[in-house]
Amino acid sequence: MITDRGWQGLRMADPGAEPAYDVLLTGTVFLDIIFTGLPRPPEPGTEVWADGLGSCPGGIANLAVALRRLELKTALAAAFGEDAYGDFCWDVLADQEGVDLSYCRRFYGWHSPVTVSMAMERDRSMVTHGHKSPVIADDLFSPPPTTKACFVHIQAEDEQWVRTAKENGALLFADIGWDRTGAWSPELLRRLAGYDVFLPNHVEAQGYTRTDTPEAAARKLAEHVPVVVVTRGGGGAVAVDSATGECVDVPGLNVAQLDATGAGDVFGAGFVMGTLAGWPLEHRVRFANLCAALSVQHFGGSLSAPGWGDIAVWWRTVSRRPDEELSRYGFLDDLLPDHAGVEVRRASPTIGLRLLR
Repeated sequence: MITDRGWQGLRMADPGAEPAYDVLLTGTVFLDIIFTGLPRPPEPGTEVWADGLGSCPGGIANLAVALRRLELKTALAAAFGEDAYGDFCWDVLADQEGVDLSYCRRFYGWHSPVTVSMAMERDRSMVTHGHKSPVIADDLFSPPPTTKACFVHIQAEDEQWVRTAKENGALLFADIGWDRTGAWSPELLRRLAGYDVFLPNHVEAQGYTRTDTPEAAARKLAEHVPVVVVTRGGGGAVAVDSATGECVDVPGLNVAQLDATGAGDVFGAGFVMGTLAGWPLEHRVRFANLCAALSVQHFGGSLSAPGWGDIAVWWRTVSRRPDEELSRYGFLDDLLPDHAGVEVRRASPTIGLRLLR
């Protein structure tokens, strides 16, 4: 039974031993422009009208905002352009969402990367333009501050800041991006040494392990990393704890999906939250699954992430239903804060609207 209430369970008994942050992140911040309700993909020489439009920070911002909305103290190291897109993303992350940008830098002449996401048929396609970052994470986190956890996108080369954070006691969470070459090199499996949790999606997991199912992929990956969680999109997730041999299989939740952009990042934030709070594996997977399910009902990745109020509203709505699967989320009774929580902002159709102070 969970006895701590929400994020309060993360606080250490000795305040003097408290790390500076709960989570450190680094990566690329994109301006995301999202079209939804497209009747079909655009074809050459044609014009397609979308039913909906939203804009918000994307990329690593998806994870940063999702963590902050669960009230984890989060620091981000990233490059920002000295342009209107960079201004917008900076303002949303720092002023609206409370992400610590102390380790970020602005660069004149380097424009902000942009992604246009087109959501249709319960999936999305994306077009992206950007240039290589003018700075690397080791220059921004030099040295990294103390933290409980780092969320790392596995690169071709190990980064010094990650090794330093690990030596200082941080848990290492990792994901991996899409392999544009289609090679899915098994070399990745050797690169997982030292990480504590790995959270790939099912396509990535099956590609790297040469397996046919998410479940088989999770078991194979658990030979290389202590905890593996393989997400299955709207189909939930499967997790394996190699230390205990525990395996958890959680189905997806039935929600009205608007845009799946960033759902994997929101899932990751929920799993980080549960891990730092010391919850059982099943509760961690279910909580992450719920966060991701709530996020796909809104535009974009970052500003679709739920806050505690959203989670509380969902549980009040479904908790009395005679549904055995929903009853497995009963641990939320002991988790949710007593108050309704702060209302969160969603993606707006334009970046021209100034945030209300």
